[in-house]
Amino acid sequence: MRYLRSGPRRLHTQEMGAQRAKTVGLRSGEIADRNIRVILEAIRRHGPLTRMELGRHCGLTGPGITNILRRLADEKLVTSNRRNGVGGGATATEFALRPEGAFSIGVKLRQRRGEAVLIDLSGQVHDRVYIELDPADKVGVVHAAVRDMVDHHAALPIIGLGIAANDWTEDQSEQIAAMSTIARPYVENECTASLLAERTIGSSGREGGLAMIIIDDDVQAGFLIRGIPYSGVHGRAGSIGEMLTGPDNVQLNTVVGFESLRSRIGDRAFTRLLQGEEFSSPLLSQWIREAAGHLLDPIIAMAGFLAPSVVMIGSDLPQGVIEALIHQLSIERRDTSTRPLLTPWISPIKPASFSGGGVALGAALLPFLNTLLPPPASA
Repeated sequence: MRYLRSGPRRLHTQEMGAQRAKTVGLRSGEIADRNIRVILEAIRRHGPLTRMELGRHCGLTGPGITNILRRLADEKLVTSNRRNGVGGGATATEFALRPEGAFSIGVKLRQRRGEAVLIDLSGQVHDRVYIELDPADKVGVVHAAVRDMVDHHAALPIIGLGIAANDWTEDQSEQIAAMSTIARPYVENECTASLLAERTIGSSGREGGLAMIIIDDDVQAGFLIRGIPYSGVHGRAGSIGEMLTGPDNVQLNTVVGFESLRSRIGDRAFTRLLQGEEFSSPLLSQWIREAAGHLLDPIIAMAGFLAPSVVMIGSDLPQGVIEALIHQLSIERRDTSTRPLLTPWISPIKPASFSGGGVALGAALLPFLNTLLPPPASA
């Protein structure tokens, strides 16, 4: 099966309005590639759509849409059906996404553990495995996990590999490419991958800003501004774990990071949490109270400087723990005993749409965003 080539990572119009996007400075091949991506994204997000409806969403001409739809059908990425007219009116052909037309693998890497998922073009997860990492042979472990997943799904059209990690290097990507039958991986940091999952297939709205906080071995944040991940100078935006927080002025990582939680509740209880088990514990409740008290400081800073439409919290912790933490944050923000002012203007705080903050899912979307769908511009 032949796949569409990857286009340049340019700033693309985020809204699917009738107005044509600017194409000044693009070569004809780049314009055609961009139009293919825009139509596929419109079908993925709003479909099934007729040619007329696609024209309203994308602002393209009828012949251009027809040619692109023919190519997408040849690539087995869309399918067509007849739509019956309302009240016995004329029928029309509508085009829908064919999710099984392309698959991708995404890998999330932490210090000693990881997660790999296989998704289709709609974002549906078809396989998931958890990985025990050896820091001395991270490349070998990742390659083995990816190879096993590819072999297990040999009949599927897997187009690429995405990796979400904060310490992955170019040399490691080259090693994976040399060892794997899949092309060189696309790599982003964890928060950017999480934001891409929310932006592309999550429940959060596309309008306004979005802040994502990932709680893991450390605490980090990511920002989505006008649909585009913002990484700052040298990718350092969102390094909130190094902030001094709370009335005791301690580093956020030492209070909210996983090592703090493990030392508070013990190894066995911590393992149960990472396995998704929900349980109540006085020690866990104490950690939630202290974590909320310190996490509120960076949230106030985000609200004051960026005013995102929502702040989302993602983690490998069970949903109930995240919800309890958010509830405690709502209590902390109204407590004037430690902070002199009420903060009713803080953005709404919600759990991330996906388990683990959607980091592995966002990694799996990277090959799609680099070859098939409109990619967000690099910040």
